[in-house]
Amino acid sequence: PTIHRQIVAAAQLECTVIIHCADSNAVKADLTTNGIPLTNLKFIQVAFNSIWIRDYAANTCYLNDVDSLILVDWIYNRPRPYDDDIPLAYSSFLGIPLYQTQTPPTDLMNTGGNWMVDGIETAFASKLVLQENDGAGSYSLAYPNHTQTEIDSITHDYLGINRYIKMDVLPYDGIHHIDMHMKFLDEKTILVGEFPTGISDGPQLEANLAYVLSTFNN
Repeated sequence: PTIHRQIVAAAQLECTVIIHCADSNAVKADLTTNGIPLTNLKFIQVAFNSIWIRDYAANTCYLNDVDSLILVDWIYNRPRPYDDDIPLAYSSFLGIPLYQTQTPPTDLMNTGGNWMVDGIETAFASKLVLQENDGAGSYSLAYPNHTQTEIDSITHDYLGINRYIKMDVLPYDGIHHIDMHMKFLDEKTILVGEFPTGISDGPQLEANLAYVLSTFNN
């Protein structure tokens, strides 16, 4: 909760902050009690399972690069049905059309933690996205069954991605989300976590970076 309050306090200075919650009055009271003004805040009262909105929220896209704003949602890779429906609540609340990759032949399972985009048609992921669309899986979910070519085609058609770069998973990272160790700062710069030489996931991470830097241009 302390970190959530800090996020709200900082973000409300720059933009409208939307908070989905079970009880907006309880959230308002908590913020007020802790000295956070209720400025630029909007609330959606809706059921949810977890706090990981980066994983289950819809992606914002523009039609024709600069035209109409839309939301694009995939099948969430966790058995959390309320979380998987959160994009519907945001679409309705904001009045923004929602496109979903949830019906064959364009069904796609993914998570925002394993999705990094530069804003100009390039996306990064670990190869978790291939595993979660091979028809198998470790959760009681209906996993899509697609080739890598089919996955790339779906992300192109729905998300405008022309180059989908996939890196080997890190052996000691249980969830294989790339946002645990990297972040786009802009279309030419990636911030990456560094391990001590030869330790833990360090060697695989360095191998992945070498692959990216030697194979692709910004």
